[in-house]
Amino acid sequence: MNGWTPENGLPLDGLRPFLETGELTIEGRMPWSSNATFLVTVEAPGDDELQAIYKPAGGEQDLWDFPGGLYRREVAASVLSDTLGWDLVPPTVERREGPFGEGSLQLFVKADYEEHYFTLFDEERDEDTEESRALGRALRAMCVFDLVANNADRKSGHVLRGSDGHIWGIDHGLCFHHLPKVRTVLWDFAGEEIPELLMEDLKARREAVGEALLPYLDVDELVMLDARIDHLVDHPWFPEPRGDRPPYPWPLV
Repeated sequence: MNGWTPENGLPLDGLRPFLETGELTIEGRMPWSSNATFLVTVEAPGDDELQAIYKPAGGEQDLWDFPGGLYRREVAASVLSDTLGWDLVPPTVERREGPFGEGSLQLFVKADYEEHYFTLFDEERDEDTEESRALGRALRAMCVFDLVANNADRKSGHVLRGSDGHIWGIDHGLCFHHLPKVRTVLWDFAGEEIPELLMEDLKARREAVGEALLPYLDVDELVMLDARIDHLVDHPWFPEPRGDRPPYPWPLV
C-alpha cells in the first residue's frame, strides 16, 4: 500500500488542514475491522495527494459500555499525543462531511505490517544499539500514553514502525472511558520507573491536556483523565495488571 513517508515531500506537521479540507475518494474497505473502516485518497488543489483511514460514525457497531461517536475518541487520542509532544498518533481530524457521513480521518502511514509490538519489543530487548534504545523509549511512551488514555484495546498490531523508524499507535476508539478499562499488550515494563522525561511532560502539560480534550470528552471522562495523571505523578512507575478485568485484549495481535 502507498502511504505517507518522509520522502513524500509533505511535512507531517502541516497535514491537518490538508486532511480537514481535501476531497476524499474511497479506495476500499480495510479488512478485519470490526467497524466500517476505509482507505481513502485525500486530494487537494495541485498535484498533492495522500492516503488516510476514514472511520465514519455510521459504520460503528453499538457497544454496551462505550457511547456512540468512537471516531471522536480517535481524534482525541491524536490531540492528547500532540499536546504531550510525544508524536505517537498519526495526525487525525474530525470530518463533518465524508462519503459516508461524519467521522475521523487519520493519516495512513506506510509501515512494515509484519512488525508489531511483540516483534519490536523482542528487538528492543535483544539488541543494544542507539536504535534499540530509541525504540525502547518510544514503547515506554506508548505504555504511559495508554495509561493516561485508559486504552481498552491496545493490540500488538496497533503498534507500527513507519518507514523512517518512527513508532506509531493506531486504533484508539476505545479510550478515555471514566471507568478503569486498560487492556493492553504493553505490560512488559511493569515495575519499572517511568522515565523522568515522560513524567516531566505529564506534569508540565497536564492543564493543557484537559483544555485540549474539552471538545471531545464529557465531564466525567475529563475528571478521571486528570485523576489518572495524578496517580502517575504520585506513583511514577509502570503498574502491574490489576483488577478483575482481563488485562489483555483479544485477539492479542
